[in-house]
Amino acid sequence: MNDIDAWVWWLVGAAALGIPLVVTAMPEFGMLAVGAVAAAVVAALGFDGVIQVLAFVVVSVALIAVVRPIAARHGRQRPQLATGIDALKGRQAVVLERVDGSGGRIKLAGEVWSARSLDTGRAYDVGQEVDVVDIEGATAIVI
Repeated sequence: MNDIDAWVWWLVGAAALGIPLVVTAMPEFGMLAVGAVAAAVVAALGFDGVIQVLAFVVVSVALIAVVRPIAARHGRQRPQLATGIDALKGRQAVVLERVDGSGGRIKLAGEVWSARSLDTGRAYDVGQEVDVVDIEGATAIVI
């Protein structure tokens, strides 16, 4: 056990920290693994154990302090590309069958949708363009 250099032990520690990173998907383990690799480099350069541990702690803490808040901020952002019904809101459609407060049909994004007007007293005739303001189930709400 004394025949193995310290840098090898640091690399073993880095690999061991990579296992919970994969299993738990917690990026902090990856940052600790990078700190262990930094300590392995310091050990390979011939520095003593105190400097190796200091390199591990400094690199690990720096990564957690800098990368973690950035990752958390990106995790809270909504995707810029709208998909599903969110992509249909705000689009224009063409009335295929008269649309009023009780129903009708429109052509939206190349598909035929059931629709009803947002204002129950308002009706839209065939051929008119309408704006989709919401989707409720399989019914587009238009104005």
